[in-house]
This record gives sequence, structure tokens and C-alpha cells, in this order.
Amino acid sequence: MGSADLLLHPVRLRIVKAFLGDRALTTGQLAAELDDVPSGSLYRHVALLTNAGVLQVVAERRVRGAVERTYTLRLFAARIDPDEVRSMTAEQHGQAFMAYVAGMLADADRYLASNPLDPIRDGAEYQVGALWLTDAEFAELLRDMSIVFRPRLANPPGEGRRRRMVYTVFLPEPAPPVNEPPDQSRRPRTRRQRSS
Repeated sequence: MGSADLLLHPVRLRIVKAFLGDRALTTGQLAAELDDVPSGSLYRHVALLTNAGVLQVVAERRVRGAVERTYTLRLFAARIDPDEVRSMTAEQHGQAFMAYVAGMLADADRYLASNPLDPIRDGAEYQVGALWLTDAEFAELLRDMSIVFRPRLANPPGEGRRRRMVYTVFLPEPAPPVNEPPDQSRRPRTRRQRSS
């Protein structure tokens, strides 16, 4: 199974997300967080992710005659290879994006069901903007974001720390067809146009 097929399944994507933020979870704790997933199905998906090296067992203990395992995420193994991304069809990218959005909506639903709900206090926000960037400027933006996020991604769970999910989506505007003239509305106006 390719990493895209493995990771972009809706349930497996939710399992991987549950471990983000340097979390260690037992299957019981995972089942409590994903309580809408039947336990048999959850265990099968955990086994697939473990066999693929995405999850690793970090502890085992006996509980009432059964072995309870604690898992962590091997973040470097939970990535889709760039060559595999390039080979995906538009339909596969559409399915992947739908799985991504479905996971985001599930997280939003869980937050919105919390009580008391206070998005301002909690820093829950969503916004959209448009940036005009050259490829070099976009690369610089990604580098700057990495500088800001990398040390914070290394924070372990701790007192006073609340786990916050961060989603990023960069959607470039589609390129115009080759034979289409450039959009005239984006050209600077001349002095003559301004005076009329």
C-alpha cells in the first residue's frame, strides 16, 4: 500500500491526527476520542498504521488478562513522498482534500460541542486571505512559517498547555490558458486613464 493510500483513508487520517503534538495514547484512549469509529475497525486501522511504521508501540502492560499497548506517532513516517504526490491524479487529490476537510470539520464539531464555548478566549479562529507572491516570495513565506512553528511543534504536553490544531491550505489561483490574454484589470492605470 502506498503512503497516500495508507494515510489518506478518513479513519486512518483521524488516528494520525489524534497523535499529533507528541501524544502517547493507548487504544482505549484513542477509542474514547474517536468514539464514532467501531472498535473492531479502529483496531484494524491501528494495526495497519503500526505495521507500516507510522505508529510505534512505546509501552505494554497487562490489564485483566489482555495486553494494553501505548502508541506514539513516528512523524517522519506519516508523510506522503513528494514523488507519490506528483503521480496522484486530480481525482485522488480531490479525495485527499475531502479527507483533510472532513477531519477539520470533525475537529470543529468537537470544539463547537464544548461547554462553555468561548472562541475569543480560546483563540479559535478561521480566516481567508489572498497574497500576491512570486515563487521565491512564497518559498520565503514557507521558510518564515517554519521558523515560527518548528520550536513550538517540539513542545511536549504540559501543565497549562492546551493542544491546538493548526490547518494550513495554500491554493494557488489556476493559471490562465496559454492563448488567453493577461487580465487587464490587474495592470497599473496610466495617467490618461486616471484623468478621465
